[in-house]
Amino acid sequence: MKAKKYILSLAMVYMAYFTHGIQAIILSQNQVNFYTQWGYTDAVEGAAAVSLAITATGFGKMLTVWLGGEFSDRIGRKKMAVAGGVLYIICFAGLLFTASFPIACVCAFLSGAATSGFWDASLYPAAQESVKPRYAGSALIGIKFFVSLSGIIYPLLAVQFSAAGNWHINIWIPLVMSIVAVVLAVIAPFAYDDQMKETVQTADGKTENAAQAEIEAARARMLVKPSGLVNFFTMFYGFVCMFIMYGAQQYTKAFGMSNCGLTEAQAAGMTSIYTVGSVIAVVFWAVMMGKLQWNPLKVVLIDSIFTAVALAIVLLVSNVAVIYVAIALLGFFAAGGALQTGLGIRQEMCPGPKGRNTGIYYTWMGLASCFLPYIVSAMTTSIGEAAAVYTMMGLLLAAAVIAILMMLYLVSQYKKIFGKSALTK
Repeated sequence: MKAKKYILSLAMVYMAYFTHGIQAIILSQNQVNFYTQWGYTDAVEGAAAVSLAITATGFGKMLTVWLGGEFSDRIGRKKMAVAGGVLYIICFAGLLFTASFPIACVCAFLSGAATSGFWDASLYPAAQESVKPRYAGSALIGIKFFVSLSGIIYPLLAVQFSAAGNWHINIWIPLVMSIVAVVLAVIAPFAYDDQMKETVQTADGKTENAAQAEIEAARARMLVKPSGLVNFFTMFYGFVCMFIMYGAQQYTKAFGMSNCGLTEAQAAGMTSIYTVGSVIAVVFWAVMMGKLQWNPLKVVLIDSIFTAVALAIVLLVSNVAVIYVAIALLGFFAAGGALQTGLGIRQEMCPGPKGRNTGIYYTWMGLASCFLPYIVSAMTTSIGEAAAVYTMMGLLLAAAVIAILMMLYLVSQYKKIFGKSALTK
C-alpha cells in the first residue's frame, strides 16, 4: 500500500461511503417522519413530497459530477473531500431541524452534489491512488462493500429508533459520521495531492508533475492507441451496468408481488437476498483481483455473462424457489462491484486524469438512473404494473447481452493494445 503512507486516506474513503450508504436511503427509510415534520397530513401528498426530495438528490448528482471531476484534478483530492463532508453536515443538519419542504429539497440537492460532485469525483480516484496499481480494482470494490453494509445496518436501526419515538437519532447518526469523515479528510495525506507537488524529468528532458507523469507512463505501456469504440464502450458501460443494477434494485420487490404472486413481506425478502448476494460478491471479487491478480476486464465479462443467465432464469422460470436463487445470483454478478470495476477498466484502457474519467463515467451512470424510472413509469401507465415490470426485466436482459458484446470487443482490443490477454489472469 505504497508503504502504508496513504492507508488513512483509504480509511477516509470508506468512512465517506459508509456514510453515503445512509444518505442514499435516509429519505425513503424515514418517509412518514419527514413529511410529518414538513407539515403534510395526507399520506399520498407526503409520499409525493419525499419522492420530490429524492429527485432533487438525483439532480444534484447529475449536474455536478463531470464538473467535480475536472476540479478534483486541478485542486486535488483533499479539498474536494473536505468540502463534500461539510456539505453533508449542512445537509443532515438541515434535514434534522427544518420544517420547510423547500429547504429540505435544497438540502437533498446539496447531498447529491456532495456525493457525486465532490466525493465521487475525488474519492474514487483517491481509492485507486492510495494503493499499488495491481490493488486498485480491489480498493474500488471496497467502496461498494461499505455502501452495501450501511444499507443493511441502517434500516434496522431506523426502525428501532422510530418505534422508540426517537427517530431524529436516525439523522444524528449520519451527521456524526459526516463530521468524522471531515476530520479524517483533514488529517489524511492524499497520494494525488502529493504527486501534484512532485516534479519528475521525462526522457526528453521536460519537467512535469508526478501525476501527469503517471498518466504518460500508462499511455507508454500501450502498443497502439485505443480506438474510438474502446473509448465509447468504456464510458457507455457505466450506463449499461447502472441500468441493470438500478432496475434490479428498485423493482425486484414489485416483480415478486406482481409477477410471482408473493406477499409484500416475501417480495421484500427478494430485495434482501439481492443485497446479500452483492455483499458476498464484493469480498469474493476483491480476493480475485487483489490476491489472484485477475484482470478487471475478465471479472466484468464474467459478471455480464452470469447477469444475463440470472435474468433469463427470472423471466423464463415460474418456480419461486428457483427465482430466489436467480435473484441472489443477480445481486452477486450485477451489483457486486461491477460498476466500480468498470471504472477501473476505463482508467486502464483510456488513461487520463482520474477525476475527469470518473466524472465522465458517472455522468453516464446518472443518465441511466434518470432514464429507467421514466420508461417504467410510462409503461406502467400504458400497459399496467405487472406487464411493465416484466418488460423492464426483459430490457435488463437485453442490456446484459449488450454488456457481454461490449466486453468481448474490449477483450479483443486489450490484446492489441497491451500485447497480452485480459483472460490469462
